[in-house]
Amino acid sequence: MRPHKNDYWCIPAKEDPEFIACMEDVLDVYERPYDPRFPVVCMDEKPYQLLGDARSPLPMVPGSDQKIDSEYVRNGSVSIFAFIEPLGGTHHVSVREHRTAVDWAEEIHFLVDEMYPDAEKIVLIMDNLNTHKPSSLYKRYPAEEARRILKKLEIHYTPKHGSWLNIAEIELNVMTRQCLSRRIDQIDKLRRELQAWELDRNSQAAKVNWHFRTSDARIKLASLYPKFDA
Repeated sequence: MRPHKNDYWCIPAKEDPEFIACMEDVLDVYERPYDPRFPVVCMDEKPYQLLGDARSPLPMVPGSDQKIDSEYVRNGSVSIFAFIEPLGGTHHVSVREHRTAVDWAEEIHFLVDEMYPDAEKIVLIMDNLNTHKPSSLYKRYPAEEARRILKKLEIHYTPKHGSWLNIAEIELNVMTRQCLSRRIDQIDKLRRELQAWELDRNSQAAKVNWHFRTSDARIKLASLYPKFDA
């Protein structure tokens, strides 16, 4: 027992049919074979705090790390949107000043018309944040355009307290470790850094091999499933 330590975790309710229904739906999508006509794309977003140095760092010298003062300057926060096609190895990240319904709608427009213009249907997996709704497209575009975009999408939502089911979370974690593990003070600089990171990820066509299946969930997460008398 270590009462002085704790760890934050997504803990779903026991015997929750709503969680199970959404989880199995997403897991079934991940089992689909790769088909460029119907790309499976995961989307997520995260806030990012722009931080500047209150004092200039000391110059680096051989044999010694750079010295950075612990005091920093807050320059506001932004939102980072991330898209990843796990089986195709396509990646896209963008930075926006806000995370409104209009921002999400414009990102989805880019997904449909710029990233996958030739796809018959884009299978989109994301969480059920209040802005991640079809109605958001109607807040940004005329009805005809909003409907055109929606007809290109097949949307699947991860369950509440089930963010680990969204492969885009893996992408955001990789991005944070590789690109954001330092202070970045301006939104333009952040965009340049993330653009360079995106180009590198796409040049590698980095893919995600998802192993967790519905059959695994029914064994390892048995406590989440409703119980029935024999």
